[in-house]
Amino acid sequence: MFVVVWQFDVAEDKLAPFEAAYGPAGKWAQLFQKSTDYLGTELLKDAYIAGRYLTIDRWRSEEAFREFRKANDAGYEEIDRACDDLTAREERVGTFVL
Repeated sequence: MFVVVWQFDVAEDKLAPFEAAYGPAGKWAQLFQKSTDYLGTELLKDAYIAGRYLTIDRWRSEEAFREFRKANDAGYEEIDRACDDLTAREERVGTFVL
């Protein structure tokens, strides 16, 4: 399994739309579901720091993720631009294998 983890800082007035877009049924997950190798997304909310979140996207393999990105780059970039104003900061924490 291949896992991509992102951290986001979100302003208080953007929390609901952020959670809707980045949650397990949000815009990102809907795009990723075009691949049968996508295994799901988790959205974690920090217990102590307001507006801090992690997303955890799971894929069968790194190859599957990279192939998906190549085939869906335009859709990925479109959602990324549409969601830009939802976050104050975003950082790719890393990519991991299980």
